[in-house]
Amino acid sequence: MTQGLVDLLDQAVNEPWRWQKLLDNSATLWRYSGGNAAMLMVQMAQRGKEPPTLVAGYKEWERHGRYVLKGEGALWVIAPRTARAIADEEVDHRPAPGPDVMGGTVEPQRARIVGWRGQAVFDVSQTDGEPLLVPRKDTGLPQPVGTTHEELWESLVAAAGNRGFSVEVSDGQRSLASGYTNFGDHLISIGAWLDNEERTAVLAHELAHVLLHGPDDLLGQLYGSSVEHRGLAEIEAESVAYTVLKAHDIDRSGQSSSYLAGWADAVLVAEADSILQSANGCKLLSRTDIAKSVLGRVTSASKCILDVTAPIAAGGRLATLSADTRIDLNFPPRATEPRLHPNQGVSLG
Repeated sequence: MTQGLVDLLDQAVNEPWRWQKLLDNSATLWRYSGGNAAMLMVQMAQRGKEPPTLVAGYKEWERHGRYVLKGEGALWVIAPRTARAIADEEVDHRPAPGPDVMGGTVEPQRARIVGWRGQAVFDVSQTDGEPLLVPRKDTGLPQPVGTTHEELWESLVAAAGNRGFSVEVSDGQRSLASGYTNFGDHLISIGAWLDNEERTAVLAHELAHVLLHGPDDLLGQLYGSSVEHRGLAEIEAESVAYTVLKAHDIDRSGQSSSYLAGWADAVLVAEADSILQSANGCKLLSRTDIAKSVLGRVTSASKCILDVTAPIAAGGRLATLSADTRIDLNFPPRATEPRLHPNQGVSLG
């Protein structure tokens, strides 16, 4: 499995369009780590199937009235093996790997990770049974945060506030940049001349800088100056923005292309730099190591933001759907097709 991930990352550097495919996959499976989401995509591709959309274990599908089709082989993800913490010093006080959840309170986890294991799961396309219904945006009923550019903007502003950053819309941008993050003043400034869609995208980009490229982020410093936001740091930020908006059914492929087109070059430059210098111990020697690190950081930061902005989609995990939220995924709907609100128990099947 891990070799499949390594091969995919190598391909993503040699053929940059594959990096965007990885981001598309992460936007669908945003509740999974970048590595697990990528490995799920690789395994489906090896079988000549479309990328996964909703994944669960055999018994979890049964609890939702669906059954794995005869002859379907399991997909595999890497899951932690945990043990109950005995002493207080063994309690895991950290959130899941990655940036903390927007500055929120994290309850101690009364368990400790003692190893890792392969866990068998199945995509919805490998199952049959009871239909499941997804929320739809055109019902006139109250909607989750982030269903429009305006609502997504507000939730991103709240997310920045949780990190101690305020957001201003200003005509006096530094160097007339569309967006700028001032870590000293804890301020994100967005250009007033931008329309609502561009403002939202730029804010998501700058929020990624807040999460990943602060003055104390040693790995971010290796990727590019925290102050100047250059090199891989800029690629990371745009990758996060692209993933967050994609998870909200907002496709920024055209607008993000100028950033993401420089992905491969940025990796190669970082690889060359890492051979010559070490950022206080953060030294990466190969492009595969760098690509893996970037993917992990991007997906972790994206999840932190999406946990706050709450897209309608399940993020790839069946367990996130409530009992009264049922989605017809026998034939997964395209993003342009209508979706049903959780309170409307109507089958699309």
